[in-house]
Amino acid sequence: MLDTRVTVTVHASDPLSRAGVVSHLQHQPAVEIVQNQGGAAARERAEQAERGREKEGGGQTVGAVAIMPIDRFDEIAATELRRLVRGGEQRVVLIARDLREPELMTIVEYGVRAILWRHQATPQRLLRAVQNAARGEGDLPPDLISTLLTQVGRLRRSVTTSASVGIAPTLGMAQREVDVLRLVAEGLDTRQISEKLAYSERTVKNVLHALMTRLQLHNRAHAVAYALREGYI
Repeated sequence: MLDTRVTVTVHASDPLSRAGVVSHLQHQPAVEIVQNQGGAAARERAEQAERGREKEGGGQTVGAVAIMPIDRFDEIAATELRRLVRGGEQRVVLIARDLREPELMTIVEYGVRAILWRHQATPQRLLRAVQNAARGEGDLPPDLISTLLTQVGRLRRSVTTSASVGIAPTLGMAQREVDVLRLVAEGLDTRQISEKLAYSERTVKNVLHALMTRLQLHNRAHAVAYALREGYI
């Protein structure tokens, strides 16, 4: 069977973090590290590498995977993560020092399925996460799996409780819904919100429509008022 290689880009906020990831993977024959050129460019780079390896009688190159190490999941990290997963052109491996429960749900909602704790990111462990991500498979530390299952169970119980008393389940608000509504409250229109959050305009409209339908809100002003009253913004 032919070998496969994964094309990897590293997206770090500081040179030291990037150097650490590169040093873990640069000698791995199953990985090819390329410069950050965006999802489409990285995919084209993978296709070029694949053609070259086929001419040489080598294996097949697959990808692309973006590796993103962070110290904390702040607004800057969230914006970069949304940019990386937008369009589904590349899978993301997130290396985190610490994550709170709401942040985990937001990251999973963005579409990230591979997360590593920074202190556990050995070369072998990181390689496995990259290969799993390239295949579209999940890869989470056991404690994060437990946290995620607890949150899902909590949401399901909320749905059951709401249904039993005859009210529509609200399930609270997801972080991206809060992000959108915060900008609505600031007076931004759909186009401006999409540019600010690196979403498509369709995504912004879908987020608002789903939120207002779920919470039985009449319009954007009603949604903002609800978010203010409940302390989300």
